[in-house]
Amino acid sequence: MDSIRIFGVRVDNVDLDEATNRVEVFLRDEGLKAIFTPNTEIIMACKEDQKLKDIVNSGDLIIPDGIGLIHASNIKKKPLKERVTGFDLSIKILEIANKEGYSLYLLGGKEGVAKEAGENITRRYPNIKVVGYHHGYFKGSHIGYKDHQEELDIIHNINNMKPDIIFVGLGFPKQELWIDENKDRLHSKVIIGNGGTMDIISGNAKRAPEFFQRLGLEWFYRLITEPSRIKRQLVLPKFMLQVLFSKDVIE
Repeated sequence: MDSIRIFGVRVDNVDLDEATNRVEVFLRDEGLKAIFTPNTEIIMACKEDQKLKDIVNSGDLIIPDGIGLIHASNIKKKPLKERVTGFDLSIKILEIANKEGYSLYLLGGKEGVAKEAGENITRRYPNIKVVGYHHGYFKGSHIGYKDHQEELDIIHNINNMKPDIIFVGLGFPKQELWIDENKDRLHSKVIIGNGGTMDIISGNAKRAPEFFQRLGLEWFYRLITEPSRIKRQLVLPKFMLQVLFSKDVIE
């Protein structure tokens, strides 16, 4: 698969259709395939943390979920085809699951969010088998409690339910850490760390209006609706300055 590396982090050069087709192949293959969704913030965190970088780079599909990645690849003349968000790919996965009758497990969010998301998915995609869900507030390897009984119970429950697809919405870097630590003992086909996707599907959060999405300004919408995010959003200009004034940023 064609890919580039931004500060050493692999990003696959796929558009949404190509990423969707890749997932369809994963669902027909044997073994669990992991999908990661790096944006600018994640790239910068991986730049400073080799373990996180190695985890993201180990993904079977790594999509460019961040307009900053698209701008950077264009500036350095190694253009990515388009931004592919974790939310958009997750919806495509649900469409595939509805068409083929695949099963789904939801892990993450506050108490009740995964349940509400599952109920909404069942209403909108009646052929999907939502076989289970669990909130994200449990003791597990993502917060330093590897093999805690709560984590082992969740893994046992997931494997007992035999979902084809697992959505993990623990936020970065917890979801990536959890997937990396546990993927070898999960008997599913596709697992994706998709952040706040369940919050949106459940109705507990709203996506930026289409106007902001088209202009690649979802980060700005989140900033004006959640001013407390300003420290996190400052990573975007820092990223772009390093892209502009550093060599060998992208290869």
